Amino acid sequence: MTADPEHPREDPVPHDLIAMGRLGVDLYPLQSGVGLAEVETFGKFLGGSPANVAVAAARLGCRTALISRTGADPFGAYLRRELRAFGVDARWVTEVSAHPTPVTFCEIFPPDHFPIHFYRRPKAPDLEIHPHELDLPALRAARALWVTGTGLSAEPSRAATLAALCERAAAAGPGTLTVLDLDWRPALWDAPDEAGPLYAEALRHATVAVGNLDECEVATGEREPYAAARALLAAGVRLAVVKQGPKGVLALAADGTAAEVPPLPVTVVNGLGAGDAFGGALAHGLLAGLDPETVLRRANAAGAIVAGRLACSPAMPYAEEIDHALATGDASIPERPR
Repeated sequence: MTADPEHPREDPVPHDLIAMGRLGVDLYPLQSGVGLAEVETFGKFLGGSPANVAVAAARLGCRTALISRTGADPFGAYLRRELRAFGVDARWVTEVSAHPTPVTFCEIFPPDHFPIHFYRRPKAPDLEIHPHELDLPALRAARALWVTGTGLSAEPSRAATLAALCERAAAAGPGTLTVLDLDWRPALWDAPDEAGPLYAEALRHATVAVGNLDECEVATGEREPYAAARALLAAGVRLAVVKQGPKGVLALAADGTAAEVPPLPVTVVNGLGAGDAFGGALAHGLLAGLDPETVLRRANAAGAIVAGRLACSPAMPYAEEIDHALATGDASIPERPR
């Protein structure tokens, strides 16, 4: 994309991870167990799944960047400032004058009810990523690319997402890491019945697929974890990661190697963002060459830590916090002050 003028395009060092897609402002109630009609105060945070994944990976030492767009408004300026503060390269986060920066409200009813209310109409700027604006050399050079199913929900983001995946596949080497986060959000699709074929096309060019059981069912028609993982492998990826909620997570590789680990116990404060912390730690572990079981254990711990905190982006854990959670079996770690 046309680069943010505050960040020059020239950069000799490839990124570890480039994430692409949804970005907005999260407004979280500062009261738990209260519906939006009764909430009086909110906290403002950077949000959007790929943005949170980039933050999570940066917290773990990865050199990350985000491809996205915001409105030409104060919320957009806030998001670019936050990305930089979190160590995420925001050069490809540009403005769209026609659409406002989206906001998302959530309600917090622990341990397992966190309704989300998206305000992304008439269209979110992050769906205005155009294929001809992509920095193809940077996409080819990055050690990992992370895209989401939501990026397939509308044009021109759909074409740009598939173009990025195809570019990566054409330049693929033995260690190429291209992750499709299935990220099924039916409320964000004008035509949800179009999702299946588009997921199939994207999976042909990805090397890793990540999703929960609902997302796997949309993408493959399979809901049983091992059947869903095998279907994702048959669709073209080399590693299928299936999140099973309270039953833990399964990873199945194309060579038949499987790993399955249980979740790490935590007192849940807000379950939103846990999957993004999982994603950032998953990408970090795969880039580090860790074995699948270790990768899953660390990703599970990262997700559990965030589930025990209020926010998403500022709650993303550091490596030593993941180490502590795994060593003690307790993911309830207070968030560090920023």
